[in-house]
Amino acid sequence: MKIVAVIPSRYGSTRLPGKPLIDICGKPMLWWVYHQAKKVGGFAGVYVATDDERIEAICKEYGMDVLMTGGHEQAIGRVCEVSQYVDADYYVMICGDEPLITPEAIELIFPDEVVEEPIMFGLMKPIKDPVELIDTSNLKVVVNDKNEGMFVSRSPIPYPQKTVLFDYKKAVGVMCFNKAALDFFAKTPIGNLERVEEYAPLRFMENGIKVKYKYVYEESLSVDTLRDLEKVRKMMEEKIKK
Repeated sequence: MKIVAVIPSRYGSTRLPGKPLIDICGKPMLWWVYHQAKKVGGFAGVYVATDDERIEAICKEYGMDVLMTGGHEQAIGRVCEVSQYVDADYYVMICGDEPLITPEAIELIFPDEVVEEPIMFGLMKPIKDPVELIDTSNLKVVVNDKNEGMFVSRSPIPYPQKTVLFDYKKAVGVMCFNKAALDFFAKTPIGNLERVEEYAPLRFMENGIKVKYKYVYEESLSVDTLRDLEKVRKMMEEKIKK
């Protein structure tokens, strides 16, 4: 089973312009993500996918494999394009704003077998901090008893009308797709739920494509705001000291 990693990377972040190249303890944020992915033994290759020459130049400077793609509104779109150049059974998308992601967490998403029908895998972790629960940059995941995705929202769902005995979960920025799923995504127009929530994997759920989630308990934090960046820098400094 051949699995490759793709790190979509764009320069034009609304809240943090140039986010992939922001310095974290002396290295660009993208460097940390790439090198965590390189520690995963099961990857046949790790690629940064970008349409920006500044990011391409940094990748070459630091010896990171980079593929230039067209412009894409959705990160998954870059993975779809990479799948046209790089043959694999599965493509693991690692968001470029997850510098704290560990190799052990990434490996959890590896499928057990090759399947022909479109399928996506995702990671989720319990939300312990109430601030994270109300933060709209954290995507709250609702799954059934088989951990199959039912819905993902920026709102805290479900609402605890009858009981508070419920573990809220957020999506982690690591996803896995087979080629059939990427082909489906590329040819299927955006749906209402995806448009409202601005979360691309909803395109699969809206169309009945299976999305299977696995729990991860490793420490991770996506950098979406300056507050996140400050926190990640402090956490990275502690990791380096240890």
